[in-house]
Amino acid sequence: MKLPSKTTLAAAAALAMVSGGAFAGSHGSVSACLITKTDTNPFFVKMKEGAQAKADELGVELKAFAGKIDGDNETQVQAIETCIADGASGILLTASDTAAIVPSVRQARDAGLLVIALDTPLNPISAANATFATDNFLAGELIGKWAAATLGSAASNARIAMLDLAVSQPTVGVLRDQGFLRGFGIDIGDPDRWGDETDPRIVGHDVTAGNEEGGRRAMENLLAQDPSINVVYTINEPAAAGAYEALKSVGREDDVLIVSVDGGCPGVRNIADGVIGATSQQYPLRMASLGIEAIARFAKDGSLPRNTPGKDFHDTGVALVTAKPARGVKSISVKEGLDLCWG
Repeated sequence: MKLPSKTTLAAAAALAMVSGGAFAGSHGSVSACLITKTDTNPFFVKMKEGAQAKADELGVELKAFAGKIDGDNETQVQAIETCIADGASGILLTASDTAAIVPSVRQARDAGLLVIALDTPLNPISAANATFATDNFLAGELIGKWAAATLGSAASNARIAMLDLAVSQPTVGVLRDQGFLRGFGIDIGDPDRWGDETDPRIVGHDVTAGNEEGGRRAMENLLAQDPSINVVYTINEPAAAGAYEALKSVGREDDVLIVSVDGGCPGVRNIADGVIGATSQQYPLRMASLGIEAIARFAKDGSLPRNTPGKDFHDTGVALVTAKPARGVKSISVKEGLDLCWG
């Protein structure tokens, strides 16, 4: 096995956020790494909280890393190399580039580490030992069905803006995007990529990097193409907040449906405030907690996680949250969403 250089290790270590005691995987204790896309997105903050709480409970030593921005594959590669060199028992990973990270994941597995993808399946999904995630296609499908049901007959003439994640089209973004279109009643082309659809209701796709500024910029770009947009799909709630600000700046905030995925507490409050019409709630704290449990079991007896029956991943659940239920679409209330947010 080729070990990383001292320079690589130092760069990764400088970006690590240590949560707990000294990382002593090489000294015989059970140890784990959490590698997220960023350390600023509230979704990943909650994921880290879940991992740390379960690690403290089980006596697992945890070290956490994050990319500088969503899409920062290089830092995630460096983090994996550090975890291998430090003798970690396993890695929990939310990959920024689901294909480019695969060789590094293979290196970790060859070194005997358990690698679990959280939230974002790798490409291919089998590159990780297991995936603990929301059914992201279903999450998109739920908000698509809600938007179509809410519009009723007007759905046939909708003008839709698609605010996606990144041009590299990581799996999580593709699944949510394609699920939304299917739920709305739009034929999709290649289910493994977005942007090849031919339905005239789609104004266009733009990317947001999953943050508010990106959502605002993408919304402005698509409004320039068609000021009559009346439905906005967003990859996550920070992007949705940015899209709302762009719409507000041109006086369109009250006549456009915005739908999203995440279900974080700020996002659910945005539903109560009328910023977002509906969101599909996922549970990152649960994903991370289950991941730490799986690493602890693997370190103890070599046992591997099992998938949800009928799926190629472990489904951690999803629920549609809205203040305006739509006929035929199962949902939970804002109050229920706030009680459950990211648990």
